[in-house]
Amino acid sequence: MKYINLYLILCFFTFSVSAQNKNAFPVQLKINNGIIEGNYDTHTGIQSYFGVPFASPPIGNLRWKAPEPMKNWDGVRITKTFGPRPMQPLIFGDMKSRSNGLSEDCLYLNIWTPSLSDTKGLPVLLYFYGGGNMAGDASEYRYDGESMAKNGIIMVTANYRLNIFGFLAHPELSEESSYNASGNYGFLDQSMAIKWVSENIHFFGGDPNKITIAGESAGSFAVSLQMASPLSSSLISGAIGESGSSLTRGVSLDEAEKIGVRLVNKSKYNSLKELKNLSTREIYELYNKNRNIRFPLVIDGYFMPDLPLKIFQNKKQSQIPLLVGWNSAETPPTMIMGMDEFTVQNFEKKIKKRFPDNHKEVLKLYSPSSDKDVKLLARDLSSDLWMGYITWKWFDIHRKNSNNNVYRYMYHKIRPPLVDKSMEAGLAGGTKKKDPKNNKRQVPSGACHSCEIEYALGNLELTKNIYSWTEEDYKVSKTMQSYFLNFVKNGNPNGDNLEHWEASKPNSKKPTVMNIDVNSYSSKTENDSRYLFLDKYFSNN
Repeated sequence: MKYINLYLILCFFTFSVSAQNKNAFPVQLKINNGIIEGNYDTHTGIQSYFGVPFASPPIGNLRWKAPEPMKNWDGVRITKTFGPRPMQPLIFGDMKSRSNGLSEDCLYLNIWTPSLSDTKGLPVLLYFYGGGNMAGDASEYRYDGESMAKNGIIMVTANYRLNIFGFLAHPELSEESSYNASGNYGFLDQSMAIKWVSENIHFFGGDPNKITIAGESAGSFAVSLQMASPLSSSLISGAIGESGSSLTRGVSLDEAEKIGVRLVNKSKYNSLKELKNLSTREIYELYNKNRNIRFPLVIDGYFMPDLPLKIFQNKKQSQIPLLVGWNSAETPPTMIMGMDEFTVQNFEKKIKKRFPDNHKEVLKLYSPSSDKDVKLLARDLSSDLWMGYITWKWFDIHRKNSNNNVYRYMYHKIRPPLVDKSMEAGLAGGTKKKDPKNNKRQVPSGACHSCEIEYALGNLELTKNIYSWTEEDYKVSKTMQSYFLNFVKNGNPNGDNLEHWEASKPNSKKPTVMNIDVNSYSSKTENDSRYLFLDKYFSNN
């Protein structure tokens, strides 16, 4: 009977695989660790390899340790399905995973390549997902790499550990580490992925000297850090940041360890040794009960030898071209106004309360002439405080401390309504059930956080069951994707009859910004005085 069951299982598995890949035939490739088998799609011409391990599984004795190289394997490793995504709760409603469940064993990457058997020297884009270092997955539809690969580049997406599994620091962990520090494991995973791509991408037809890294939100934070880290900085040739950077962040190892000690003390366990022996479920539940604890970037002397801001100021970051920007409505005006009406009087009250010592200066920089102006100015201020300023800081410091071109954008296209009319966009990306009592206040005032990802990577088609895309959306996507593709290929976004995008001069007080919209246009920024104020306000100048 057991043989019959095994036969049925094998038949079902064979049917499932063939049903999922009816336009493809298997292709094998020898890489450094062994042979992998992916799919060659005869309709698209793209070869895909999913769930390729780039490090040893961080389980057992490797939990809360820097990633170790993957061991070689014998035989053929089938890489046709996405590997498990990192351990995480469901936090953001717009994350649509295709992964094979969740696991601590999550260090896999996915590759899409248009290469033929004799192709060499293709440029590479390695993309890191967002999710606040709490959630995210390299298999999400919006990060799919086929559309980019069809345009002549190799696209790679990579998982990295998250939340307590990826960022816990603790004195005992530091003591047993070869570099006498702990935390930053998720960032070290990213660094290992970059190293793996550098050492293996030539097997896929790629150029190891032409690797651009990119990401959105937490992925953008990561890109800024990988530029600063001595482990990665020499391996990348370009960087793209969408909404966010980590240059103004970082705590000492001692401070990070105290956070870890506090978490262990809040649990029912008496020591880190007990914690290390827990099951995945028990660690997950401990994190879920303490989700308010955030794990910071650690200045560990290894991945990050100094504050990233200082590294850029001292010109020790990657000396590479940078394309960076953010969205017009990273957060909504309600983040400033709350439930108050959008009036000048209410706006001024909010500013005086939030900036008791600087309200006069803030009101000069965000100055409404009438009640009609309040919604957009409150939107601008809340967006600047959350994402605009920290992204601007990355732009500003790299253009002043690098001889490479820096290109800045502002994304404006408002995403269309959801197909499911009972749902609406969340405050900063994600989706949620529509609140009929609050419908009027949720009318978008601009492009929300994370809404540009599908456009930039050419993946509207893959999410058309979620959003009601129009011809205008496809037009914007073609424009933004073309800019990204050109940058990956040439370190310069221009070409393809696109609106010319001028690099920003190092000391220009009104640098050039590309406004990406249905009809994209270049302009000189008029509001950088806001960021100069915030630079002083946050003591980062």
